[in-house]
Amino acid sequence: MQVHYRDEGKGFPIVLIHGTGASLHTWDDWTTQLTKSFRVIRLDLPAFGLTGPNGNADYSIDSYTKFLQQFVSKLKLDTFHLAGNSLGGNIAWNYAAEYPEKVLKLILIDASGLPTFTPQPPIFKMAKTPILNSLFLYITPKFIIRKNIEQVYADKLKVTDALVTRYHKMSLRTGNRKAFIERAKTDFNVAEKVNLVKLKSIKTPTLLIWGAKDTWIPLGNGKRMDSMLPNSKLVILENSGHVPMEENPKESLEFLKSFLNESS
Repeated sequence: MQVHYRDEGKGFPIVLIHGTGASLHTWDDWTTQLTKSFRVIRLDLPAFGLTGPNGNADYSIDSYTKFLQQFVSKLKLDTFHLAGNSLGGNIAWNYAAEYPEKVLKLILIDASGLPTFTPQPPIFKMAKTPILNSLFLYITPKFIIRKNIEQVYADKLKVTDALVTRYHKMSLRTGNRKAFIERAKTDFNVAEKVNLVKLKSIKTPTLLIWGAKDTWIPLGNGKRMDSMLPNSKLVILENSGHVPMEENPKESLEFLKSFLNESS
């Protein structure tokens, strides 16, 4: 599989993993600043961005975790910091549990992986509905993408036309819509219930960054995750939704840099 990624800057490496429906561009603002001190590696996960679908159509967390290990091995990364948002956060903490010797510090931003008790986002419902998901394969109006982004931002005025166009173009890449449907089915599969023992086993210093106005993965999930992790701290961004690194990059980045500069 060919993987679309960017490797920028010099210094200790930090790997950034995006969430469902996003791409490596979700980290653009962070990368501009982080590359002044770190080697920043960000990638498009299989099913998203320019990497495209996985040949075996396996979009389970286990599959993504194995993929990440193959990716960092290919780049010959020994140890690194690891950050992930939403789905990327789920992959990140599972990776840290499986390969604790690899991750020096872990950053989870509105991470998935714990059961949520809020209604599924409409775009996931559509992806699981037989007739609608067939239409979605061929017709993906830009207004649907806009509505989806507006749900993950606390301030809808920050959802610009350029942002919507970028997300829309990425969704139209050959195979991505079919892969998104397969991934959406997996996301809420009973077989992928969180392994709480695995989560509680993570001793890696962990920073949780959570948007107080996240309606997809609410703050309560962040608080539960913080209580389960033995070596974590939670910071709350009052004016952020599900993607603080996009919506409030400066504020969220200050918390990240402070955490990375702390001695372990």
